[in-house]
Amino acid sequence: MEKWKKIGLIAEPSKTKINWWKSFGMDPCTIHLKNSIYRVFFCGRNNKNISLIGSFDIDLKNPKKVFNFSKKPILQPGKLGAFDDNGVTASCVIKEKNKLLLYYIGWKPRSTTRYSLMTGLAISTNKGKSFKRFSQAPILFLTNKEPFSILTAPYVLKLKKNKWIMWYVSCNEWVRADYPKYDIKVAYSKDGYNWMQTGKTCIKLKKGERAAARPSVIYEDKIFKMYYCYEKKVGEYKMGYAISKNGLNWTRKDNLINLTTSKEKDKWDSDMIAYPHVIKFKNKKYMFYNGNGYGKDGIALAIQE
Repeated sequence: MEKWKKIGLIAEPSKTKINWWKSFGMDPCTIHLKNSIYRVFFCGRNNKNISLIGSFDIDLKNPKKVFNFSKKPILQPGKLGAFDDNGVTASCVIKEKNKLLLYYIGWKPRSTTRYSLMTGLAISTNKGKSFKRFSQAPILFLTNKEPFSILTAPYVLKLKKNKWIMWYVSCNEWVRADYPKYDIKVAYSKDGYNWMQTGKTCIKLKKGERAAARPSVIYEDKIFKMYYCYEKKVGEYKMGYAISKNGLNWTRKDNLINLTTSKEKDKWDSDMIAYPHVIKFKNKKYMFYNGNGYGKDGIALAIQE
């Protein structure tokens, strides 16, 4: 059983006086800086409701205290007409030699469907203080197996020098203009930049489910362990858990994770638990995640007991 203790919200836009950050705190992800200090990257929205990427630091010895918020966004939307011209969201950061590779989500607004969400890559050479795009185009592509413009929320692990693996959200169909259905698929790379999409589903939807989203994977005890969220009714994500021996074939074990919505009415996590990012530090796991409204109130933390 995966037993987790909620610490609560650790970063809230309503309590943080940052000019560019007015609402939300979506999709937190981290890198280790030194000792017990981690840098948390997240998506905040400005006063025009545009998604931007920023960061703050946290000391896991005292996880309720966060500091060193970025005074300005570290990545802003792309050029007009590009896949990310309406907003950007952090998804996963990997250290590679003296660089940080930021795999992010690019937003485009409604055309015939509600949105387009595609995966981009940006690179930092200053420990994440700023990033430059690797490409102005997405790094995942539409194919005959994946023809819909939701190829998003990537999580990447470098298994060895020439073997990288990515789990990401992939759309299977649009039921109507505001209702996509998507699951989690897998891709491989030799360098972290160029990816081969298999089109194979890792986390299959169960009967009545609409979506499986935002994978986060750790390799522990010779087993891949995935934390993700799944949804039947729009706006009511629940936390999911799955295991795999090879990273491709997964068995869902959602009942083995006890992190659930709050029973208190109208609390920040009373309707939804979503978008997990799990790290392991000194034999203890920490989960950064979101609550109601896809992270409207900010970023939360839970610690495995």
